[in-house]
Amino acid sequence: MTEHPVIKVWDYLEELEEEKVDILEGIAKVLASGRLILGESGKNFETAFSAYCGVRHGVGVDNATNGLFLALKALGIGPGDEVITVSNTAVPTVAAIAAAGATARFVDIAPDSYLMDAGQLEAAVTPRTRCILPVHLYGQCADMAAVQATASRHGLHVVEDCAQAHGARQNGKRAGAMSDMGVFSFYPTKPLGGYGDAGMVVTDDEALDRKLRRLRFYGMDTVYYSEELGYNSRLDEIHAEILLRKLTRLDAYIAKRQTLAKRYAEMLANTSLQLPVTVPDNEHVFYIYVCAHPDRDRIMAELKKQNIIVNISYPWPIHTMRGFAHLGYAQGDLPQTEQAAQRIFSLPMYPALSFADQDRVCQVLGEILGEPVHVG
Repeated sequence: MTEHPVIKVWDYLEELEEEKVDILEGIAKVLASGRLILGESGKNFETAFSAYCGVRHGVGVDNATNGLFLALKALGIGPGDEVITVSNTAVPTVAAIAAAGATARFVDIAPDSYLMDAGQLEAAVTPRTRCILPVHLYGQCADMAAVQATASRHGLHVVEDCAQAHGARQNGKRAGAMSDMGVFSFYPTKPLGGYGDAGMVVTDDEALDRKLRRLRFYGMDTVYYSEELGYNSRLDEIHAEILLRKLTRLDAYIAKRQTLAKRYAEMLANTSLQLPVTVPDNEHVFYIYVCAHPDRDRIMAELKKQNIIVNISYPWPIHTMRGFAHLGYAQGDLPQTEQAAQRIFSLPMYPALSFADQDRVCQVLGEILGEPVHVG
């Protein structure tokens, strides 16, 4: 039997090879500048990325987890306060709420999009609720009109978790531009990814911008003098310069992801897989391509035998984890979230994925399922 090369769920090496000259030039520029923290590259990237999102301010931070934490702190959210979010998310979303001293409260997800079911928000609001934190999951936006309607009725803040949705739009507005603040991750796998951890908080509010800049730098406006309790959460110059250069290619990355998603949809249309749904009024950027099937574990095992590596985002809902048992949720409290965790898996998705490798993924899936696929 012919041994096929491994097809990974994500890989950066081919992209790096294509962009290496530009990336290394950027690193060399920063090293020669004499300024490695809070310099011109960081300022330029903050200006460019916030403008891309359609807002006036961007504050670079060391990672999106701290970005969410600082956003909540900037709003004065802390002990005794509740933040409504979803359990079908990465741990950092809820870890940031806990780090701020607040309590996460969950609503369930829609079974087709896996996004926050905004219809459940009203019932989740209590006298302690201060903020709604929707997660723009897998590359498309939660229902921000419904989120904002609930927030307005109850005088709540809204912070968007945009870690997976760079460039995604809803009704023409980009992720991060539909709330008090939007928080982005530039972790390597993201639609705009660096070569390590990095993040940014974007906002249209000048006062929040000033507050965030102090909080990320020990509470300082002036070096060596702290105005308030702050933290060390600065974006380094090398990553800022790399991301500034990659930002010019973000729309091309997104276009390739959307092309790959269209090909998956066409090739797998007649299988029993539940394929991704783009919610009306959304532009999906397909950070990952999430399918679902009741026989998920067998499918994944068979794919692995054929050197095709897929992933689950996420296999354990937050409310079922021992680390968050103190929140008081039990199995069965969020049925759609729990069912999704048993069925979902992500197919290979990244801009450098070749059509030939994608065809092979679909061909092997068809063989495993015993169902027709239309390859090529």
